[in-house]
Amino acid sequence: MSNALDPFGVVSSAMRAQLAWWMHPVELSRAVNGLSGDLLALQAHVARRAFGLPSTDVVTPHPDDARFADPAWTDSATWDIIKEWYLAFTHRLQDMAFETPGLSEKEQRRAAFWLRKWLNAVAPTNFFWLNPTAIERAVTSGGESLRQGWVNFQRDAKAKNIQMVPPDAFTVGKDLATTPGKVVFRNRMLELIHYTPTTEKVQAMPIVIITPWINKFYILDLNSRKSLVKYLTDQGFSVFITSWKNPDETMHDVRFDDYLTEGVSEAVRVAREFCQVPQVHLVGYCIGGTLVSTYMAWANKRYAEKDMPVADWTLFTTLVDFSNPGDIDVFIDEVCIEALEKMMAEQGYLDGAQMASSFRLLRSNSLIWHYWVHSYLLGEPLPPFDVLFWNVDSTRMPQAMHSYYLREMYLHNNLIKRDHLTIAGESIDLGRITQPLYAVTAFDDHIAPWKQCYRVRKYVNVATPVRFVLSTSGHILGIVNPPVNPPKRAYWAGEPEHNEHWERWQGRTEKTPGSWWGDWTAWLRQRADAVVDAYPVSNRKFPALADAPGTYVLEK
Repeated sequence: MSNALDPFGVVSSAMRAQLAWWMHPVELSRAVNGLSGDLLALQAHVARRAFGLPSTDVVTPHPDDARFADPAWTDSATWDIIKEWYLAFTHRLQDMAFETPGLSEKEQRRAAFWLRKWLNAVAPTNFFWLNPTAIERAVTSGGESLRQGWVNFQRDAKAKNIQMVPPDAFTVGKDLATTPGKVVFRNRMLELIHYTPTTEKVQAMPIVIITPWINKFYILDLNSRKSLVKYLTDQGFSVFITSWKNPDETMHDVRFDDYLTEGVSEAVRVAREFCQVPQVHLVGYCIGGTLVSTYMAWANKRYAEKDMPVADWTLFTTLVDFSNPGDIDVFIDEVCIEALEKMMAEQGYLDGAQMASSFRLLRSNSLIWHYWVHSYLLGEPLPPFDVLFWNVDSTRMPQAMHSYYLREMYLHNNLIKRDHLTIAGESIDLGRITQPLYAVTAFDDHIAPWKQCYRVRKYVNVATPVRFVLSTSGHILGIVNPPVNPPKRAYWAGEPEHNEHWERWQGRTEKTPGSWWGDWTAWLRQRADAVVDAYPVSNRKFPALADAPGTYVLEK
């Protein structure tokens, strides 16, 4: 009954944890004693604040926790006491969830995850009469903030979603994805865009970027200041990028194999033939990087060394070892996947809105409750933020492909197992890959944790040259990280040894202020074979089928 009614463990995980504690009275007694110590410290703190005496917080908010940034939460004794009671119980209960006796580590993480979601939901900042900022705003605005908050609530109720950005804030092709180029190839899986060169000479070897089909490609071409593809063309590279078809129910049987053969393999073929070169630089981002990793193993099995179509490859925030994929692991087990498969069987795909909701849950404070507070309690308008607009411009996942990906990659972790997967007629072994690799990760990435991404060094061939980069920020802004002055971010870049632990690698690698983009283009140039006259944006063999950003990206 639990599996049928609560496959993701929203309620049952808490019930199992509670039962486990009751079955271990000694451990429960120790936990209660720890909580009692916190309560005594809180009582003393309350007494000191009540009498106007100085007192140090019993529990300090995390530096990234913006909920209690208003000075009232510290300056006012009343609000400080509310904050301290909430944080004390939150921290203690979460610690107890992670330490639940008698549960597996995964069950503990799931219980802690859903408990954290409940605790985030009942934070005092989410309620008008417990939020000093909201109360002050209502008073100073003469109630206007409450009226506007009600308007915002009605807007979102109609949209059936807590919105993060106005749906009409941007227009793709006008405000976003504006770098000039042409669609030079199209099949049922993708459109391949070749960008107009901006230099008279270009590197002869083109760059082929395989974007994630879990989102739309223009995250790498947001605007002229943030566009990675514009930066590359301005640096004298010829750039091709994939814009994936947004699948509907007619594509329910599209497989992971099809994304490899009709997707990345075709993109590489077209770029080679377009530029009349034997090899390309191949780049993969997120799930596109997992596909590129699979393709590299596949191609090294399929082609003789002299015929290998890829000279070197780059990964952006990519997992190949899924043994510890972060918080998303709470959605990965047989019961959860069966529930998703049942849902996909009814639709023929996984709807983008359903997937977006799951990812928002991973960071509920910043992606859900932040907008609850600012839209409804403070009555603020939605910010026209390009990254958020891209984030909600979601895509669907074909049933067959997504089921295979969840089972073979996340559930069984078969990509790192030699010859366990057979894709497009070839057994897959990452150890066959010998081409130089440039791997970029992000320090605060909650979708592809960098320490897990680092493990790619372990699975490619021991002779493979690897340059590993750790950028500050998260899954998106760690990659969409243009050079600016003064620098906003920083990175570590160095060559890890085959079995070197991440901690040792980071400890001996210098932190450099700025963007890793320049380091990457320098690495690419070291492997470029020649400089030639800039290629035309289209040619007779591959005529322009549409202007960039193409037609597939506009499909809803």
